[in-house]
Amino acid sequence: MKLQRACKNSGTAFLSLFGMAILTSLFSPATWAMAENVERLNLTSASVGYIAVCIFVLAYVLVMAEETLHLRKSKPVLVAAGIIWGMIGFVYVQNGMSEVSEAAFKHNLLEYAELLLFLLVAMTYINAMEERNLFDAIRGWLVGRGFSLRTVFWLTGFMAFFISPVADNLTTALLMCAVVMKVGAGQRKFITLACINIVVAANAGGAFSPFGDITTLMVWQKGLVHFTDFFHLFIPALVNFVLPAAIMSLFVPHFVPEPAKEQVYTKPGAKRIVALFLLTIATAVCAHSFLGMPPVLGMMTGLGFLQFFGFYLRKTFNSSVARERAKAELIQDTLRLQQLGSVVPFDVFSRISRAEWDTLLFFYGVVLCVGGLGFMGYLSLVSEAMYSHWDVTYANVAIGLLSSVVDNIPVMFAVLTMNPDMPLGQWLLVTLTAGVGGSLLSIGSAAGVALMGQARGIYTFGAHLRWTPVIALGYVASIFVHLWINSSMF
Repeated sequence: MKLQRACKNSGTAFLSLFGMAILTSLFSPATWAMAENVERLNLTSASVGYIAVCIFVLAYVLVMAEETLHLRKSKPVLVAAGIIWGMIGFVYVQNGMSEVSEAAFKHNLLEYAELLLFLLVAMTYINAMEERNLFDAIRGWLVGRGFSLRTVFWLTGFMAFFISPVADNLTTALLMCAVVMKVGAGQRKFITLACINIVVAANAGGAFSPFGDITTLMVWQKGLVHFTDFFHLFIPALVNFVLPAAIMSLFVPHFVPEPAKEQVYTKPGAKRIVALFLLTIATAVCAHSFLGMPPVLGMMTGLGFLQFFGFYLRKTFNSSVARERAKAELIQDTLRLQQLGSVVPFDVFSRISRAEWDTLLFFYGVVLCVGGLGFMGYLSLVSEAMYSHWDVTYANVAIGLLSSVVDNIPVMFAVLTMNPDMPLGQWLLVTLTAGVGGSLLSIGSAAGVALMGQARGIYTFGAHLRWTPVIALGYVASIFVHLWINSSMF
């Protein structure tokens, strides 16, 4: 037994030494051409740099195949981030510069931490509104009005456009799609066109608000565009949505479905949670604009507001339910009585646990992967190629086209890491294109991917692709409108 254990330990030690020898030979300074050891090493022409790029590409292929493989998108990028920074750390230790790589990693981690906490608070508020049946009440109101399919097409589009600047475009798209599926049951053509319209509207609406999309939030947090400056994109974003919608609406069937009776009641505190969310946004804006502090300070303070209100709801739970029950019994509302029977006390931490953690962890992997590649020197090469040899307007338009294939989070993070010297108008342009470019393909945004699952077999990649030329008209028109009405910013 001892002999077997000794052989096993010897084999393990041999494999460890063998692996270390391979790593040393692979990552040895003699293997690559590097810059002088002043601040950082240039690893773009080194074996370790090529391996890092291959690892990132492989991870991203797995991310794009999420629907086919049923593999959550956070897993490959988390592993890729660990490997890339592990290789960086090994190289810098070998060169006696471990403090440089450590500082770079902490810098990227701090950027992610600020965005993580900001998004976590926003998602918690959205989940709290959902738990209070606010979104269900909106859906119930829409399906009970008896609108024509064309009216529903426009209503869901405009609601997606104006809700997504506050809520995220994914939540907005799912809510509007639920309405479309309910009202247009059996009308496949209508559901397809309405889903395309919702995706375009939600992405466009998110482009003119710091809270509408992760990319706009990243630009705002970086301090490159002030809070009020985003609203200069309102008209270009509106054009991006309205132009394709006007063309697609001509093909919506003329049909008035029977109104569905769906009475939904909000739970106590729903409207006050909306008010607290608006107060939280105002707190974040004031913290950034007047105090010079990161917006996350205001958002975390707002989470405290919600926690205090949650405490109040729990303390008054029995009395509030009793009041609602008495009202329902007075008017003999049996549906309301049934709903009150399933009401449970509000719990803030259960809302936090329901945040989209896969997206948040995916964001970590992307930030660290792109940050690692940037630290190696690749983003400087890309920045040199795009923003020095191309016209900056063409480069920013190309960023939007790229975001229709690749998720706009890593695309925008790469641009921010490059930090090209551009006027405000160009930063607004790249914010616009990165936000609305994802509408060109169904896989170009979280909203499109989610709706392919919600309207499975009806709203598909091919169905969206047939309308891509129409959506592209809106994309091009929004760019020209921005260049025209905001010309003083260039």
